Amino acid sequence: MNVALVFGGRSSEHAISCVTAGNVLAAIDRTKYDVTPIGITTSGRWLLQQGHERLAITDGVLPEVTSGDEVLFTSVPGAPVQADGRDPLADIDVVFPLLHGPWGEDGTIQGLLELASIPYVGSGVYASAASMDKVHMKAAFRAAGLPVGPYVAISDREWRTDRAAALARVRALTLPVFVKPARAGSSIGITRVTDPADLEAAIEFARQHDPKVVVEQGIADAREIECAVLVRDGIPAASVLGEIRVHGEHTFYDFEAKYLDDGADLIVPAELPTAVADRVRATALKAFAALDCEGLARVDFFVLHDGGVIVNEVNTMPGFTPISMFPRLWAASGVPYPELIDTLITDALRRGTGLR
Repeated sequence: MNVALVFGGRSSEHAISCVTAGNVLAAIDRTKYDVTPIGITTSGRWLLQQGHERLAITDGVLPEVTSGDEVLFTSVPGAPVQADGRDPLADIDVVFPLLHGPWGEDGTIQGLLELASIPYVGSGVYASAASMDKVHMKAAFRAAGLPVGPYVAISDREWRTDRAAALARVRALTLPVFVKPARAGSSIGITRVTDPADLEAAIEFARQHDPKVVVEQGIADAREIECAVLVRDGIPAASVLGEIRVHGEHTFYDFEAKYLDDGADLIVPAELPTAVADRVRATALKAFAALDCEGLARVDFFVLHDGGVIVNEVNTMPGFTPISMFPRLWAASGVPYPELIDTLITDALRRGTGLR
């Protein structure tokens, strides 16, 4: 079985995608799969890569795709070629797109692979695009009757033409609020705001990563709970739950706490009453279905002190780093890392491409 791992990409999550790929490369069963690693540079070049040793955070230095033999796709379905005439992808059976953020996790590479008739791991074009955009994702949740916290969306046009109105809507939320790029992940570009005077600067900071911004009201006295969804034999299943508890100087689960300085404890399984845990797992499957997700997803929640559940977001290509919740949750659910990878590839082949 020939598998292409595609990682890196043009988004601000380039480095985390590289780390994810390094871990998959280290764990995938080489007796079962021939693997072609393809890194996408921050400028968008597709380059063949070798090994996984450089795809890790070392002494605080983030990895990056910078060199390799160039790969190009033709417009003929199933016939991608390399620039020098060799066909490293011509015999690829399935692609594992380990891309995070825009230009990868947002339906773009999924559309490319659909056009080329190459099966791929994870959600299709619509689910990937809708889940990447927090505004459309929350609208889909509400339409499905799922509980969503208060939020305000600010488009690029509104910010440029009627900034005062946008700020007025945000100030109607209860502080603290979290100002986020609408289409980003790994907590990049997020600011926790406790003073209204800091709102404008926080929005401008988020706009450095995305001209579209979402401002979410903080949920008081809530626990951060995550659930992983995996499709096996065509049926989505929910994992045991995990909890994130930040500590030290971190006021939320930011980039540094996630990847650089062990600023959070990841507790698996989360200690919750059985009825609450069952409610979270059932809601995770409903959120997965509401967005037409496929293959896998991580669903993030806030659980209130009274047992109430609020859906925060769905990640259609969650991290596979050593600290990432998705593989941890499935390991705790009895699915070790190599089997998890195998399950995802098997599901992609079962599903194929095209309308479904």
